[in-house]
Amino acid sequence: MSMPSISKTLGTSILMAGMAFGSAAAMAADGPLRGNVRVVIGSTSTGGDTYQNSNIVVDALADHLDLNMKVDAVGASAAFRSLDRDSRGNTLMIFHDQSYLGHLYGVEGYDDIFEKYTIGPTVAINPGNAYLVPKDSPYKTLNDVIEAAGNGEEVRVAIQPGGVSEIGFSALKNAIRIEHPGMEDNLVAVNTGSQADKNQQLFDGQADVINGTVQANEQYTRLPEDDQKSMRFLWLTARQDTIKQAPEEGLGKTSREELLKYVEPNVNVTMGDDKNFTFDKEFFFLYNKDMDPAIVDQIDEALTEIYEEGGIQKAQKKSFFIPNFKPSGESEEYLKEKMSTYKDIIENIK
Repeated sequence: MSMPSISKTLGTSILMAGMAFGSAAAMAADGPLRGNVRVVIGSTSTGGDTYQNSNIVVDALADHLDLNMKVDAVGASAAFRSLDRDSRGNTLMIFHDQSYLGHLYGVEGYDDIFEKYTIGPTVAINPGNAYLVPKDSPYKTLNDVIEAAGNGEEVRVAIQPGGVSEIGFSALKNAIRIEHPGMEDNLVAVNTGSQADKNQQLFDGQADVINGTVQANEQYTRLPEDDQKSMRFLWLTARQDTIKQAPEEGLGKTSREELLKYVEPNVNVTMGDDKNFTFDKEFFFLYNKDMDPAIVDQIDEALTEIYEEGGIQKAQKKSFFIPNFKPSGESEEYLKEKMSTYKDIIENIK
């Protein structure tokens, strides 16, 4: 019995591999998501966490689906408008908790996302939401702030109103209301804009505490106490389990072990009934309500495969994001429950 030639065997293998590749490419091309896909984000910054995180996810999706996908930093109002106008699936959106918190706080331009849009999968957490004080502050712990306000002392907190920056302030005010009824108004919001603006309020002595992030403010925690710009962390709002998933080296010169000192149970912000407040800033997709449901399934399936492969998690952790993929149905239920918790807090302090 004659053996097939090596060249013939090799040719057959190449042909089969080519057919398999062609088949995979055809599946991507025949999928409901096709052409050029624009992914708008609720931020105008190309240096911030929303853009950085969205790029990691969108690049992975583009490779996996063999599509041309691009992140466009247009800001929240423009992003929602773009999504409203395109039901074909050529415009998708990635944003974070601000998208529903803005509505809860009554910020103009923020509708109820659960009524107006289809909620897509969650993809990651930024665990860095933080509150800081000057290094020479008399407030050594967050409990010192709660007790000071409870004893009649005014404590000024610099925040950007109406969303992620404010929710920790609202929770703190609610905790003072529970522990020291009637004294919660001693916690005063200093409403300002960007992180640089919040920092400046602290440098100028116009605020006692500021909302910040590990990424933006860790550098100031390395300065000596006599430096006007020196800061120290009081509180990270993230869950302990979230910070535990961060790289062991932490960020900058602050290790994961040090960051864990500033989360529950070491720092407690009561919500009553033995419940403590935590907040993870989470990123997720939003879709036009009339978009083909097959695209929702296609993205869910693609991301399931991408996260199973494991490469995206390494890229996210390298940039100090915590991978947190939940497919669309699970994501919507989870985010609705999250919104309900924060709605109660906001209403308690109105």
